[in-house]
Amino acid sequence: MRIALIAHDNKKQEMVHFSMAYEGILEKHELFATGTTGKKVMAATNLNVTRFQSGPLGGDQQIGSLIAQNAMDLVLFFRDPLTPQPHEPDISALIRLCDVYQIPVATNVAAGELFIRALERGDLDWRKIIKEREDRHE
Repeated sequence: MRIALIAHDNKKQEMVHFSMAYEGILEKHELFATGTTGKKVMAATNLNVTRFQSGPLGGDQQIGSLIAQNAMDLVLFFRDPLTPQPHEPDISALIRLCDVYQIPVATNVAAGELFIRALERGDLDWRKIIKEREDRHE
């Protein structure tokens, strides 16, 4: 599965710790991240992460583009609800795209843990099955 890792500045350390804790699960999937988040995750783990621009410089929109192309399966976006973000419209658009295309999105560690365990159990395999069926009918 394709997983996006995004974290606001005050949540980057949480994403790093999360990635370290669940490295064994994450390593089995294709990972994408906004710039600094991806850099920090790769520095702390052995995970291979495709990095995009920093969120405020368009990274959120690059990930949003993959969502719109049905090329993303899960978004782990650890948001900082207490700090205003200058690119809030981009964040809202990304979450809206997740809703439009039915992409699970976790906005904090607690939800991330639920999704990562569901991923491990195969609970998100329905996305793969639907995509394969759609590809056959094109």
